[in-house]
Amino acid sequence: MFAFLLKHKKIAAIAVPVLFIVLASNTSLSAEKKKAEKLYHSEQQRRMFKMLGPIEDGQYFLTSSACRGCHGRDVLHGTANVDAEGNDVNLYDDWQATMMALSAKDPLWRAKVSHEVYTNPAHGAALENKCTSCHAPMGHYTAFFQGNAPYSMAQLQNDTVGLDGVSCVSCHIQGSNAGSQFSGIIQYDTTRHMYGPFTEPMIGPMQLYTGFTPAYGAHMSTSNACASCHTLITDVTDLNGNYTGEKFIEQATFHEWKNSVFSATGKNCQSCHMPAIRGPVIIANDILNLPGRTPFNLHKFLGGNLFMLQLMKNNKAALGITASDVNFDSTIAGTLQMLQQSTLDLDLGFEGWLSDTVASFSLKLSNKAGHKFPSGYPSRRAFVQFVATTQEGDTIFKSGMLDPQYELIGHDAITEPHYQVISEDHQVQIYEMVMNDVAGNRTTMLERAHTKVKDNRLLPSGFLASSPVYDTVSVQGVSGDSDFNNEGGMEGSGTDRVNYRIRVPGGNKLTGSIHVYARVYFQAVPPRWVSEMFAVSTPEIDLFKQMFQAADQAPVLIASAQMEFVLTPNTSLQEASGAAALVVSPNPSVDGFLRIQAQSDVSIFSVQVYNSAGLCTDHIRNPAAAQWEYLLKGAPGQYILRIETSRGTYWKKVIKL
Repeated sequence: MFAFLLKHKKIAAIAVPVLFIVLASNTSLSAEKKKAEKLYHSEQQRRMFKMLGPIEDGQYFLTSSACRGCHGRDVLHGTANVDAEGNDVNLYDDWQATMMALSAKDPLWRAKVSHEVYTNPAHGAALENKCTSCHAPMGHYTAFFQGNAPYSMAQLQNDTVGLDGVSCVSCHIQGSNAGSQFSGIIQYDTTRHMYGPFTEPMIGPMQLYTGFTPAYGAHMSTSNACASCHTLITDVTDLNGNYTGEKFIEQATFHEWKNSVFSATGKNCQSCHMPAIRGPVIIANDILNLPGRTPFNLHKFLGGNLFMLQLMKNNKAALGITASDVNFDSTIAGTLQMLQQSTLDLDLGFEGWLSDTVASFSLKLSNKAGHKFPSGYPSRRAFVQFVATTQEGDTIFKSGMLDPQYELIGHDAITEPHYQVISEDHQVQIYEMVMNDVAGNRTTMLERAHTKVKDNRLLPSGFLASSPVYDTVSVQGVSGDSDFNNEGGMEGSGTDRVNYRIRVPGGNKLTGSIHVYARVYFQAVPPRWVSEMFAVSTPEIDLFKQMFQAADQAPVLIASAQMEFVLTPNTSLQEASGAAALVVSPNPSVDGFLRIQAQSDVSIFSVQVYNSAGLCTDHIRNPAAAQWEYLLKGAPGQYILRIETSRGTYWKKVIKL
């Protein structure tokens, strides 16, 4: 597969059809065309379309403004671009505040391009041309088709089409061979057809006002529509800026998906990142007799880059962004929901005592995404924070803590290794990709990336080392971890298990409980990643640095798990006046029925039930009372009750026969 990618890398090899539809000038509309206008659109819309005009000869793309009239908010009737409950789901507004729409204005991207060019100025034209192929595809490919390549960042700065980012036309004119090449080599059909997922589209309005002819394209409902820009291969340079002739796979999200159960079961990128709703949804405004379409894919393009969305929202004026705060807030909320509900599951459990003083806990992480987590741009990382405290709140173990600059405490100066067992505070599990240059030093320079020395990012379910695409998505640095992507001896679990060994003061003779919690956090732009870039100065780097330092850099909590681990309880509590403050009976209990009786001056507030492994199986709270009745759930055996009362906490051992 790697060889295949390299073979098809050259942009000059793109084969694109060049049949053009001849369009009448907007200033000389025929009588038939004027009649068609009145049939399809209101006077207000007709005025807007006349101002914009259809695509002209020599043009290949239109900005999203040309699509907004039909596919934006239905301000006249409120019947189009709404779901069955009347909620607005118009394509333009949902897209406008996404990383796709803002790809050409993204200040981190601009800073990183300038960093690469600053380091290797002789490669500036090639670097900028490659980077704009995905971040500003309409500007890039207009220059290419017109014979004006390479396309530069200076050209982008004054190019309305390029600044529209990954816009409507930039996706929908991909031909049926979409995804057959990668690294920004997008297979555009220049016959002025606009492909969509619905059969038998109404042709007239779009053809009339934009010059594009709508057509059904089965490929628009496949992951191939995303593939060209979500696999990137870079040319390796040495420290003097000389090409070595080697290649480095900087990201391969599409191929991660190919090596997953999602691909095997036909669950494509759109199903998560453009979730479908059941319609029918009328997809264009003010067109008579237009039928509703279903299923309808929302155009929110949800991902995981919450940090950059928030940063760009806070710097709209400086970045020339016109999306409303309302639209940003909607995208941000959807992104957070995806991160916290569709990314990761945690399972925390007590494994047993390794000695009188060392308790072992197991944390299982299960990747729910259809690609690695994290995926995409190699700055992204996830880490585990694991903390154990006593009943009194004293911390006895902590791993994965952050300093005030949001960098991990104890992080290895070079590369933090992957762990199967963590027993020291300075050890932290970080899921990331780490790149080294030709000299073996860690780098964030994409052109200098030569070797992947660590890639322990969580794998998707169904990921196999025997896959034909494995060489593009290989794992690095997890040798010796027998349960990484392996459960019960079966590869492809999409899981990892980390064992934490905690030294408990007083050991298993201590009375009380230990509270244990595990949290997984995600950082899209960790401080360590940008430090190399911030060491130099360009206008783009300085601008992003200012925005970055003013931003909320706190990582995003993805998933959490906690448990109360019961240490050996003192079942012969010393109680006032030699009389039992609490009596639990019958004990043993034949059927699990228990009566908890307190002295008249003692109120019972809550009862927690722990099994013989020290795991909480039930927690009940009732208004303060002197007597409770409770039915033990679960199999026969020994249980421990932790009873909170007005006089304090009591532990009682009970037996269910």
